[in-house]
Amino acid sequence: MSDKIEETIKEIAAKHGIAVGRDDPILILQTINDRLMQESTAAQQANLDAFKSELEEIAHRWGDDAKNKAERTLNAALAASKEAMAATIKENAKATAAAARQQVEEAIAQELKPSIREARRVSYMNLVAAGMVVFAAGLALWASW
Repeated sequence: MSDKIEETIKEIAAKHGIAVGRDDPILILQTINDRLMQESTAAQQANLDAFKSELEEIAHRWGDDAKNKAERTLNAALAASKEAMAATIKENAKATAAAARQQVEEAIAQELKPSIREARRVSYMNLVAAGMVVFAAGLALWASW
């Protein structure tokens, strides 16, 4: 502190051309000013530390909020994706089932066509035979009168 006072005495003498002693009241103001500056610096440092702590806390909260929002967004996108996949799978399953049904029906139709033709031919022949039996029965009945 005495070095600072010596520097102040030299500076006053150099700038203003006035000799000041160590017991001059002007140095009391310098000492008070230095003391106020130290207290102000300490108070400002405390304020800066508190502000830094608040900023870190806010940044941490923002980080947590951003993480939570990102997680919710990701979960919503995942759920929507699952729903879209389920809908697509369902549509494709229906289309596949319809295609398989059509192919089976076509295969059955191809295999049954000859059998159906044969059954139709046999039923026509049975109709003709039944008609002949009815005609013969009618003739027999007419002949017996």
